[in-house]
Amino acid sequence: TDGSVPNTLVIANCEVVKPRVAAAEHISQFNEEARSPFVKKYKTIIHPGEVNRIRELPQSSRIVATHTDSPDVLIWDVEAQPNRHAVLGATHSRPDLILTGHQDNAEFALAMCPTEPYVLSGGKDKSVVLWSIQDHITTMATDPTKSPGSGGSIIKQNKPGEGNDKAADGPSLGPRGVFCGHEDTVEDVTFCPSSAQEFCSVGDDSCLILWDARVGTGPTVKVEKAHNADLHCVDWNPHDDNLILTGSADHTVRMFDRRNLTSNGIGSPIYKFEGHKAAVLCVQWSPDKSSVFGSSAEDGLLNIWDYDKDDVVCKLTTVVHIFVGVDISVGKKVERASRSPSAPAGLFFQHAGHRDKVVDFHWNASDPWTVVSVSDDCDTTGGGGTLQIWRMSDLIYRPEEEVLAELEKFKSHVISCATKA
Repeated sequence: TDGSVPNTLVIANCEVVKPRVAAAEHISQFNEEARSPFVKKYKTIIHPGEVNRIRELPQSSRIVATHTDSPDVLIWDVEAQPNRHAVLGATHSRPDLILTGHQDNAEFALAMCPTEPYVLSGGKDKSVVLWSIQDHITTMATDPTKSPGSGGSIIKQNKPGEGNDKAADGPSLGPRGVFCGHEDTVEDVTFCPSSAQEFCSVGDDSCLILWDARVGTGPTVKVEKAHNADLHCVDWNPHDDNLILTGSADHTVRMFDRRNLTSNGIGSPIYKFEGHKAAVLCVQWSPDKSSVFGSSAEDGLLNIWDYDKDDVVCKLTTVVHIFVGVDISVGKKVERASRSPSAPAGLFFQHAGHRDKVVDFHWNASDPWTVVSVSDDCDTTGGGGTLQIWRMSDLIYRPEEEVLAELEKFKSHVISCATKA
């Protein structure tokens, strides 16, 4: 974003070491000053404006939504989009669909529905906006306007100028509903995992609001003062529809049970997690274990928690990290994952590989203990953020009896080697 190259949306293939496989070869090839050999760019899209957030449609991994510094949400079919060369002065790529409805910039709050092709957004206009792209779902057989060889798209392409006043930029779609109830900027939104009609939002008004599109555009539950400061992030437990996580500028993560919330806004968190030293920017539940979640913050740390364990003790003190990235620089040495007596309850791992605030992260659903995280790293030598892919050693989360058996084997091996020597 320094102006030397255009803003881009990059799709890449990444090689990640399999679980329980020694990563010595990968680590030996790691070069802090060079681009990682394990990340291969697949396609580059010239994005109109900065890319503030990217979300993938669960029903089709080729469809992604982006937020930029504008009121619109941009939808991209990354397979159908042409690969572009990112040179200064290049014209921006044409979105496959533009979602309109915000009255002011919508920069960060963005979510895709797990059950239907719905998109949710929040912005500076204090509103939450819902779209359904169902009408635009199609295939090559039913969409003669798609160019041959594109592989088919779920986004229906309008002919230039056909019922579309933004034809030069891409076809547009109006909202299914605009939901009003916040009194300040909406910072994050998320869907209920089991319903396209239920969702929640958080904002700079310190409120957590639950919505149900079936009953109108007003809040069904509004929790005022959910935190003692602005709320930056929210996530709904994919294994338990009753549990919602929020993260705030007050440095804490809180868990709410929606059964304890009432329509008049009364409700207290059932857990408070106090392990960060700065504003929490992102929270996300683990796709694998219902009680595990991660949180990242402006303190540069990504914490992994298990709320089922009030006093988690790490089983292993040496953790192998895999760092891969584009223009990656690790900076800090990774601290050993040891637990001090004063460590917060429920905290069982800290990833300390980033130099600056960790603005977003995501669990890998097909390899659940592998995480990708991104940071600003803007105040450090070299500039530019880093993308890091890393995995906790499985000895941390495997059953205790398995861990003890592995350590016994290791102990026997060490004794045997020492005896032979």
